[in-house]
Amino acid sequence: MARRHTDTDDELPEVNFSDYNGVRCLHLGTEWVQGSMILDDPYAIELEYVQRMMAWLLFVDPASVAKLHAMQLGLGAGTLTKFCRKTLRMKTTVIELNPQVLHACRGWFKLPPEDAKLKIVIADASLEILHSEWHGTVDALQVDLYDHEAAAPVMDDEAFYGDCRALLTEGGCMTVNLFGRASSYERSLEKIAAAFGEDAVWAFKPTREGNTVVLAQRTPSRPGREALAQRAEAIQTRWNLPATKWLRVFKPLTK
Repeated sequence: MARRHTDTDDELPEVNFSDYNGVRCLHLGTEWVQGSMILDDPYAIELEYVQRMMAWLLFVDPASVAKLHAMQLGLGAGTLTKFCRKTLRMKTTVIELNPQVLHACRGWFKLPPEDAKLKIVIADASLEILHSEWHGTVDALQVDLYDHEAAAPVMDDEAFYGDCRALLTEGGCMTVNLFGRASSYERSLEKIAAAFGEDAVWAFKPTREGNTVVLAQRTPSRPGREALAQRAEAIQTRWNLPATKWLRVFKPLTK
């Protein structure tokens, strides 16, 4: 979650959770699911679109992953943060606006404590990423910024995506969730392409639930299908993510 610039602290939504069929879901005062956790496997990624937010793994050497830096804009239920820190053993930074979300993740969603490789910043993500200390330091940027109504991305303009690009290392990638009942996927895609360049953008087909994950590279590349297939097999074997399936629904914006 990030702040709309007109919000005040008093307007931050209340955080609650629900359990159903072995899955715990995070809510921000509405029925909309802001994240989830499998109770018997708390460090796995349960939702398909969240699994796809890990597609940047297709563009890095699996052996190098533990040496990289991941950043999440929006904590949600902590799924990406837990996976990057605990499963991938990466240096991980998360920027979250609502302190209640952090407390919920620690109490209900098994978010690990901060340590030398996990940093949690309570701040407006759109402002925090302007700080020069972050620029050029992030290898995997994961953007999932929705308000309690889940109507549209809170931050979704060319300037914001340009600020995201500035965070990335030369080989870095951004993945962003573009689900939204009131958002326009095509307009969002145009803004990302304007900030990163059309040849740097890849996109999944929507999930059944309507989430569309887009990936943008700091430095465009076009690995061949065989190279991507080999990388996907390695990802699936090492980390149990359905990466071979991704390749059937994941394409570059331009050929």
